[in-house]
Amino acid sequence: MKALLRCTTALAGLALSAQIALAGPETVSGPGVNPECFKPWSAETKFFKWEAKKAPFRIAVVNGFVGNTWRIQMIKTAKAYAEDPAVKDKIAEFKVVSTGTDAPAQLGAIEDFINQGFDAIVTIAVSPDGFDRVIRLADKNNVVIVPFDNVLDTDKVMQVNEDQLAMGRMWAQFVIDELKAKGVTSGKILEVRGLPGNSVDRDRSIGINEVLAANGGPWDIVQVVGNWDDGTTQKVVADAIAVHGQFEAVVGQGGSNGVIQALKDAGHPWVPVAGESENGYRKAVAQYSADGLKGISIGQSPGLVAVAMKAAISAMEGNVMPQLISVPLPVATYKDLKDGQNYWSDLPDNFFTVNEFPPCGVNISGPAIMSQSEADVK
Repeated sequence: MKALLRCTTALAGLALSAQIALAGPETVSGPGVNPECFKPWSAETKFFKWEAKKAPFRIAVVNGFVGNTWRIQMIKTAKAYAEDPAVKDKIAEFKVVSTGTDAPAQLGAIEDFINQGFDAIVTIAVSPDGFDRVIRLADKNNVVIVPFDNVLDTDKVMQVNEDQLAMGRMWAQFVIDELKAKGVTSGKILEVRGLPGNSVDRDRSIGINEVLAANGGPWDIVQVVGNWDDGTTQKVVADAIAVHGQFEAVVGQGGSNGVIQALKDAGHPWVPVAGESENGYRKAVAQYSADGLKGISIGQSPGLVAVAMKAAISAMEGNVMPQLISVPLPVATYKDLKDGQNYWSDLPDNFFTVNEFPPCGVNISGPAIMSQSEADVK
């Protein structure tokens, strides 16, 4: 009896060890599936493989902050993509919640979806750290978590993003080059920050300031916080002009329509401006570039949510996936802008212009996106 008990205990221990070892994705060799869409971030990126599940899947989007047009369009895009014929039959249930800027609330929502038995959770992280507990819970339950846009400082989950550091560097290099072409090598530059505490805001600002510090100067960098929101940005840029006077250039992470409106309202001369991919911003650059508004528009697309959802589905199907997926930066300068091609005179100013990813087979039309609501789906 004692021998049988020891044997039973040993077998149970082995079973438990095997269960623990198999929890979460297996780290495997590449290449991964569909590398044109799911491009590894670098040669050092590792690859994951989850145990395959049978479709259809239960998928949730757990957003944080929802107080700007980018986030609203992102939620609408997620809903539109869930209805796309390419993926609709693979989704049994689709939920969307926005939890605000409180990290514990977002973590609680993710944990709740895991406990409900959802197969995948796509999320924009409120903070780049503090997710270890929910990652362990997801691994234990074979749930795929896919942070995108504001990603996590970890290699324990599959993530989807554009290179935010490179984006900041490109913005800053553009305004430096435009100022040098005008013979301007020093002066005041206005930097419009995004939502505090997010990895995107942090990495973009690091890239911006690295380039400014390495080129010319002395540059007097004035920072304001615009939360990537047009209204907030317009106010803080207007306040900065009232306090500091004229700037040689503006580098704005988002809320680009607000930058333009504040410059207009203040009668500020047109200067080089770096901004996001808002339709109104591109319209203004196209209209006023000959008057001095030399602009660059780099799009952090709300459509990233569709690529993240596609990646989650691929992972649940058992495909080999990069741990960190790189989405190319869509860039347009005042030299490239064409109505009906990369901006639209008949669409709202706050529409973000980049929502198609041909290598991924993702192309969501403006009308399909705008017909959706930003409300939670519970």
